[in-house]
Formats: sequence, C-alpha cells, structure tokens
Amino acid sequence: MRDEQNNEYTNENVVHEDVNIAGNNGMLPAQEITVTEYRYAGFWMRLWAFLLDLLIIWSIGAIVIFPIFRLLGVSTSKSFMFSPATIATTIVLYGYFILMTKYFKQTLGKMVFGLRVVDLKANDLSWRTIFFREGVGRYIALVYAPITYIVFLVAAFTSKKQGVHDLIADTTVVHEK
Repeated sequence: MRDEQNNEYTNENVVHEDVNIAGNNGMLPAQEITVTEYRYAGFWMRLWAFLLDLLIIWSIGAIVIFPIFRLLGVSTSKSFMFSPATIATTIVLYGYFILMTKYFKQTLGKMVFGLRVVDLKANDLSWRTIFFREGVGRYIALVYAPITYIVFLVAAFTSKKQGVHDLIADTTVVHEK
C-alpha cells in the first residue's frame, strides 16, 4: 500500500485576496496569504520510523541505563513494573519523543526516513501540542497495548494520514521537501 506516492510534494501556493479592515469603508490592496500543501507520510513509513525509534530507545536502555544501574547495585528486575531501571527507561522514552519533536520536529527515526511533524494550523509546535501528541498519545498507545494497534492504524485510513495522537494535537507527519 504505497499511498504516499499519490500525494503531491510539499509546496506553497500564494493566494491573493482583498482585505476589509473594520472601520474602513474601502478595500485595501490584495494581500498574499501562503497556503501550504503537504505530502503526507503514510502508515508504513511512519511504522518503520517508529520501530527505528524504539530500537534506539531499547539500545540506550541496554547499553547505558541497565549497566549503570547494575554497576550501582540498583535492581534491574524486569518482572517489576516500577523498578528503577524501568522508570529510567520510561523517562528516556518520553524525553526522547517530546524533546526531539519539540526541537527538531522529528525523531531520529523520522530523520532517517525524511519525515517531520507539522502543526496543521501552520504554527510552530508548542509545548502544549507536543505534550498532547507525544505524552498523552504515546501513553495511550504504549500502556494500553491492545489499543496501540488502533491508535497507529488509524493513520492508514485518514485523509491527512493522522494517527489518534495526531488528531488529539491537530498535527500530522509529512515528507520533508
């Protein structure tokens, strides 16, 4: 299912329209309004980027967090959900997605596949938007495992290729120019 090929590449169209300012009986000269069109990233591209991100986070846990906790004599028991190592790995996971998306508009997985997150209101990604997209959306997807498939699979069927976390935050993932 290669629906990404059917979408247009990102470009900007300039629309001219007359603007009437309140209190002014006449129309002002035409102003340029930029309308951005995106090439939305489909389900499969997003899935591969997400799996690469999970591999990166797993590697950080296996190479850095767990050895440090073992060296310090702190429990790394994987059978206990609230073990210090599990909590540290969870903090890395959320920190990775939130900070990478806020500062770079993409994670390392998205960078590799040439994808980025955009706000559909054409604003910069705010902390509030990022918190809802990456914090709340990922929490729902990762903690409630059966829902995970639905949360991400929705992207295959929406016109702007939005997952549930994108719908919550009014964002989507697009191909870079």
